[in-house]
Amino acid sequence: MNFGKTLFAQLVEFVPWTSFARIVARHGGDSGVRNLSCTEQFRAMAFAQLTYRESLRDIEACLLANQAKLYSMGFRAAVKRSTLADANEARNWHIWEDLATLLIRRARKLYCNDSFGVDLTNTVYALDATTIDLCLSLFPWAPFRTSKAAVRLHTLLDLRGNIPAFIHITNGKTHEVNVSFEAGAFYVMDRGYLDFSRLFTLHQSGAFFVIRAKRGMNAHRVYSMKVDRSTGIICDQRIVLDGFYISQDYPEQLRRIRFKDPETGKTLVFLTNNTALPALTIAALYKNRWQVELFFKWIKQHLRIKRFIGNSENAVKTQIWCAVATYVLIAIVKKELQIDASLYTLLQILSVSVFEKNQLRQALQGAVYIPEQCGAANQLNLLNF
Repeated sequence: MNFGKTLFAQLVEFVPWTSFARIVARHGGDSGVRNLSCTEQFRAMAFAQLTYRESLRDIEACLLANQAKLYSMGFRAAVKRSTLADANEARNWHIWEDLATLLIRRARKLYCNDSFGVDLTNTVYALDATTIDLCLSLFPWAPFRTSKAAVRLHTLLDLRGNIPAFIHITNGKTHEVNVSFEAGAFYVMDRGYLDFSRLFTLHQSGAFFVIRAKRGMNAHRVYSMKVDRSTGIICDQRIVLDGFYISQDYPEQLRRIRFKDPETGKTLVFLTNNTALPALTIAALYKNRWQVELFFKWIKQHLRIKRFIGNSENAVKTQIWCAVATYVLIAIVKKELQIDASLYTLLQILSVSVFEKNQLRQALQGAVYIPEQCGAANQLNLLNF
């Protein structure tokens, strides 16, 4: 029983602190540190995420108001905003990237057998990116447009559990990043990623892709498979790309599926290198690509990354990686404690009760469903039908 510990203290017990200590030692994160170790820095940043603190002054004031509970939460002393600001500016952001990666590996193991609505044993990833706008005068290291700055989150989302298997943070001008392809896995992408040379590299690695085709694609049909149009499948064809350069980029046959969505009435055209799965399964895989859009929306609405508490590249990346680590930590707790409530509901509960001394499982299992409000989010939408 943990009635003597706050909910926050019980939550961060799920962080593998021994492994984190090795990460800190590898990067020299606590070298010469007197106040606010890396462990305390993460606790402060996670606290800010969970309780919706949006400034250094906000974090300092809220923790100071509960000073009697700080020791049980893992703080040796009160957190000062200047000390936290200096830590975010100076300590290598790779520390938090490595911590998030460590938590991601653990979460993916927990969710590896979960279903995502498609009867498939292969690992399925959704690849996409989102842009977070910044002020150019405050963030000159992240140029995007003439009068605007931005950072871009390139994400490979494992659809089993919606856990990010890969995240890369760049400035807003970087369109794509290199991803290592896993043999046997499916990669679901929107047409913004339609690069036939890259798709052929993916094909040669033994992986599969599902991607939307662009209008006016230069190709001809080799033959057509029989389809049942009542299912929404209009045609299932094998095609070959025409044109000198494009045919060199992808010299083998592709499968083209034309599908009319019965819900929206829109006709979508998919390309894939998988010839074994039914056409409806390919369409269902693409439909699940929306999970990565929902992940971006969730991250932007419920984690504190729309307002940054530091202006340098190191401080911004520190805050983003701490946000991702917090997201994955909640996902781990949800699975470990076998809680049915959504991550949104769990965050709402923790946001108002982190200082409560109750059993974590009891506090979270007593959750009722809280409908998520769909507010406006600064969202890059590649799905522009």
